Amino acid sequence: MSGSALAFLQPEGWAPPQGYANGVAAEGRQIYVAGQVGWNAQCRFDSGDFAVQVEQALRNVVDVLKAGGAGPEHIVRLNWYITDKSDYQARRSEIGAAYRRVIGRHFPAMTLLVVAGLLEPEAKVEIEATAVVPRG
Repeated sequence: MSGSALAFLQPEGWAPPQGYANGVAAEGRQIYVAGQVGWNAQCRFDSGDFAVQVEQALRNVVDVLKAGGAGPEHIVRLNWYITDKSDYQARRSEIGAAYRRVIGRHFPAMTLLVVAGLLEPEAKVEIEATAVVPRG
């Protein structure tokens, strides 16, 4: 990992994943971002639209990272919790565009889970993150 705090892990012989990494090794100060839903800074949902909530949740993740002196490039893991698999699949191109607008072309280890519901009844997505900032 010399020269970089992150190393993306790809087992030999495995087909490369698209849109995420199989694993990430990192050295540095760790930041853990609690699950962020797609509401604004006043804890209100501006939209019930799934893709809009995804973009806002990602912005919320980035805002928390900034508060800790980190940016999207430091993310090593994202866990997504969604309430509607078919909505996610139907909106993948919009979600991908929102992801690139907010996070960029940085694709850490990711997991997507479909859940029966989230604590906030209006929430359609919740995203948590782990980031590692290089020391020095």
